[in-house]
Amino acid sequence: EVQFVESGGGLVQAGESLRLSCAASGFTFNDYAIGWFRQAPGKEREGVSWISGHDGRTFYADSVKGRFTISMDNAKTTLYLQMNNLKPDDTADYYCGAWSWAYGMGPFVSGGSYGMEYWGKGTLVTVSS
Repeated sequence: EVQFVESGGGLVQAGESLRLSCAASGFTFNDYAIGWFRQAPGKEREGVSWISGHDGRTFYADSVKGRFTISMDNAKTTLYLQMNNLKPDDTADYYCGAWSWAYGMGPFVSGGSYGMEYWGKGTLVTVSS
């Protein structure tokens, strides 16, 4: 059984940092895109960042570019999101998920509304001002 488990969320003040982790069991990232998504209260889920399990290419939403860094471990079973200079607008539930490259960027752009094969249950990040 494939499982994705996020961790690392918490309550921080604006300007501080957090590092999220997403541990995958029964799965390796090799042939997938793996991304972080978030959903703030009252808002739709949005894509934050993705990384290619095949070649390590990365992509960031404009709202987090320059502040967040996505990475994965050498075994390609754990995904990370280093979040620096956090802002109150970053407050959300953060989810990791994976999709096949057959869907291209669609799952990310759509906020994970289609094409997703695996999801974690999320970790809450709260940034106070």
